[in-house]
Amino acid sequence: MKKPLIVQKFGGTSVGSIERIHAVAKHIIKAKNDGNQVVVVVSAMSGETNRLMGLAKQIDAVPTARELDVLLSAGEQVSMALLAMTLNKLGHAACSLTGAQASIVTNEQHNDATITHIDTATINRLLAQEQIVIVAGFQGINEHGDITTLGRGGSDTSAVTLAGVLSADECQIFTDVDGIYTSDPRLVKHTQKMNVISFQDMHHMAKKGAKVLQLQSVDYAWQHNVPLRVLSSFSGEEGTLVTERPNNPTHSRGLAIQQNQSLLQLSVSDAEVLRTQCQLLGISYWNVITHADSEYCVVANDCLPHLNLVFADKIRDIEAVCTLTLVGHEVEGIAEKACDQLSTKGITVRQSQQSERYISILINAADLIEAANYLHETFVVSVKSLDNAELIAVS
Repeated sequence: MKKPLIVQKFGGTSVGSIERIHAVAKHIIKAKNDGNQVVVVVSAMSGETNRLMGLAKQIDAVPTARELDVLLSAGEQVSMALLAMTLNKLGHAACSLTGAQASIVTNEQHNDATITHIDTATINRLLAQEQIVIVAGFQGINEHGDITTLGRGGSDTSAVTLAGVLSADECQIFTDVDGIYTSDPRLVKHTQKMNVISFQDMHHMAKKGAKVLQLQSVDYAWQHNVPLRVLSSFSGEEGTLVTERPNNPTHSRGLAIQQNQSLLQLSVSDAEVLRTQCQLLGISYWNVITHADSEYCVVANDCLPHLNLVFADKIRDIEAVCTLTLVGHEVEGIAEKACDQLSTKGITVRQSQQSERYISILINAADLIEAANYLHETFVVSVKSLDNAELIAVS
């Protein structure tokens, strides 16, 4: 009888030191001793990707995309090797694989690649030998043999995709938090952990700034119905299950937050050129307000160095902004009320967007804490209190 297969992913904090790597090894050994085949995906040690990026930017503000992938992929290779060494030292056969060695093939998009297919022959051979397989997350190889990376949070995508192609029984995402919360606990008071959340609502949360899961990984799990669980590597709690059809309450809501955004003012003609350039570069933008002689667009701060190469002399003004997004059932009907109440508190609403499942509100960055706590308390916490309903949770 074939053993169950579990894919476990450990983030940078979980493998941030030799002591923590030993703790991760205990989680893996327990899963193995429980009768499972185990494939593990690891991120770079906490802070390592930022350190490598900092080195690159000391050389070039906009590093060559191909060489940046070669550099950044080194972080995960350190983690996978140290973890495999630890498991072998503890008496459990383990083998580490880079993205290329695991035959994770991507498209040609450096720094933000998409997995196209995975040849599982090597992994299955090692599993048949009763080995624990450790795979470097965040990376793959394109058809030309070049190393590629999957973008920030890409180790989640590596794990979920591997779980899908290997027909894993569950994909477990171990992090430094014990599940998915109604908002970012670092910024918002009275957040609450959720036991279950739908793929649909998790998709909107990830797309609108919730960082606990990468959007691409959520979408893959949704499309292929891969059971996905977020849990802590520092506790024994069950975490949060992301699934197809949870028993959602009538008023399920959470608040996602996008920080580090800039509102750019340009002439109408320059804004049109900017949108074309953003599309060519794969940069997301939000077209906010158009006046007779100017237009305002929102972009992530990380995109500014690229845009400044072409548009520095055409950008009339740059303002720091952020986006707050309420996600869940029946939020469309509260958009006007939410914006009006923020205005009465002296918080300027620069623009809002809404759909059936979410409303997004653009505000000045200086108002983030006050606005986020007010929206969460009024439209998330109070809804639960009134309806005695379990919330859709995001972080």
